Amino acid sequence: MEKRTIPRHIGIIMDGNGRWAEMRGLPRFEGHKMGVQRVKEITEAASGIGVEVLSLYAFSIENWMRPEDEVSVIMGLLEESLRGEFLNFIKEGIRFKVIGNRDKLPENIKSIIETVEQATEKNNRLILQCALSYGGRDEIIRAMRKAINKELIPEDITEDHIGGLLDTAGTPDPDLIIRTSGEQRLSNFLLWQSAYSEFYFTSTLWPDFTKEELLEAIHEYQMRDRRFGKVSNSSGSLAGPLAGSGGSGFGVRSAF
Repeated sequence: MEKRTIPRHIGIIMDGNGRWAEMRGLPRFEGHKMGVQRVKEITEAASGIGVEVLSLYAFSIENWMRPEDEVSVIMGLLEESLRGEFLNFIKEGIRFKVIGNRDKLPENIKSIIETVEQATEKNNRLILQCALSYGGRDEIIRAMRKAINKELIPEDITEDHIGGLLDTAGTPDPDLIIRTSGEQRLSNFLLWQSAYSEFYFTSTLWPDFTKEELLEAIHEYQMRDRRFGKVSNSSGSLAGPLAGSGGSGFGVRSAF
């Protein structure tokens, strides 16, 4: 297979946990439990092929409106997962980071997040960015409040400056955004950052989303002509070496 560029940053809207459980006659929390297992597999897969940043939409700011017992289960699973994966993050060189409105999070969740973030902040193999209590509009509003507090003059407001005030400051914009479960919308995810992202929509529910389908999404991404408003280069020079391949010359499909 011809060598092509691995996306530096992949964002995933992990949708369909509840439906997965209901289709099997199970309580919704069983779908969330299975979804957590899928996160581990996909994170390992992304890291293994050289993805630099993986952003997972775990819990939107609108999700606080869900039934209290379901929210409690999700928060409990998050805490359990972070405690369980803490040493693995360090071993595998994964930097964990949360983006979103932390003011709404329970104190025990804030505490474990801060502990894991601090312990992994020097890791550089993969940034695992968890969008928790997150909303794109809320993120932009908070960024604008930061700008006002800095008393910036209008001439100081540039795209780069605003990007530096967002939760994702310091990471590249997503090259590819994947959404599972058949829905075809962003649902308030990385609104500013996704201006030139490629999208991959699949009917697969998140608990059934495998590393093989991740590779299929990347393969489709590689076939697209990303022009960023410019004229396409007919020579095909958009293709590049496989990141993280060590110069082996293997295509993405041979990574596993």
